[in-house]
Amino acid sequence: MPSTKNPSKRKSVTVTDDEKAPKKVKVHHQSHGTEAGHVLVLGQGDVGQLGLGEDILERKKPAPVTLPEDIVQVAAGGMHTVCVSASGSVYTFGCNDEGALGRDTTEEGSEMIPGKVALEGKVVQVSAGDSHTAALTDDGIVHLWGCFRDNNGVIGLIEPMKKCCLPIKIPMLKPVMKIVSGNDHLVMLTMAGELYTSGCGEQGQLGRVPELFADRGGRKGLTRLLIPQIVKIKGKAQFTDVFCGAYFTFAVSKEGNVYGFGLSNYHQLGTKSIKTSFSPVKLACFKNSVTSWVDFSGGQHHTLCMDGEGCVYSLGRAEYGRLGLGQGAEEKSEPTPVPGLGPSTRVACGASVSYAITKEGVVYGWGMGTNLQLGTGEEDDEWSPLKMPGKQLENRTVLTVSSGGQHTALLVKDHAQES
Repeated sequence: MPSTKNPSKRKSVTVTDDEKAPKKVKVHHQSHGTEAGHVLVLGQGDVGQLGLGEDILERKKPAPVTLPEDIVQVAAGGMHTVCVSASGSVYTFGCNDEGALGRDTTEEGSEMIPGKVALEGKVVQVSAGDSHTAALTDDGIVHLWGCFRDNNGVIGLIEPMKKCCLPIKIPMLKPVMKIVSGNDHLVMLTMAGELYTSGCGEQGQLGRVPELFADRGGRKGLTRLLIPQIVKIKGKAQFTDVFCGAYFTFAVSKEGNVYGFGLSNYHQLGTKSIKTSFSPVKLACFKNSVTSWVDFSGGQHHTLCMDGEGCVYSLGRAEYGRLGLGQGAEEKSEPTPVPGLGPSTRVACGASVSYAITKEGVVYGWGMGTNLQLGTGEEDDEWSPLKMPGKQLENRTVLTVSSGGQHTALLVKDHAQES
């Protein structure tokens, strides 16, 4: 094969040695937002994560965010919010102390309102953690900004101990089709069905760093954690989807098997043991010949999942009602049906709250009420699913929901005008 570059268009996705980027390729995944709508926010916003300006620091009910374009995805990080527009632009607002907004916020109050991030290419998906943000462009390239942290503080982003306040490209040789973030880790699913991870590995959430080296990478240092590397599976597995909790990761294989790794101190991975899994485990509790699992979301210590029929299940820690199984429910080590919900299309978790969107486009919330994320206007915990009230939700369909540390963001669209 000649090594000279061919200027003609080819369908190949091979990579030349001198380019750390895929050849021309368009990536697609069912998780990419395509339906455009408006963003609503609620909860605590003392560092600007509501995007409503310097005067509004909390919202008891969903409130609209003023954005210059229609939005197809909204992601709530720990203390910031990220939006993708229909044209593929990214807007951010909230805490920028560690560079998670990816833009200059030296002008007073500029972090409190949406601002555009300068990025090459059309963004099709974003993910947000506690102090980092990632953006995937339609050519399979991932851009990253902010930093990862561990229990002792900043560990860096790509280079050890260095945060990045503006987007940088991740050095990946293969095109990526989906990205997801935990609190301090990033998981990338390639077109070839492989998983690559980077970030903090203390709780096993990278799935590739043994416990011996989980604390800052051991002898090899932080580059072991920060440079994305492949997650190896015993036997063969080609992955079709991936999801994150705060400190853990789920991946679904082509055969429909569910693998998990990371923190399971309340059985949130669905393991019988509460031991941390530092490498991928095939999760027996999700293996059922008639059940296909299509959505997962994890909070700090609990998990929501949904099957192909739209039934919602919960597992993990039960305090504050986050499992939705009624007053006095105890922790669960395997998926347990959440009563009171019709067939659903999406599930989402914040740290200690849970959400499901029904096929009619109605959002239900339950769990900890302290941060006003449930829309009830009260700080009481809700132990069972409760339809979220609010004038802004009237005559609107909820498309997606994303929840951060103390705030929640909804993507909604107006009901179609009937002629």
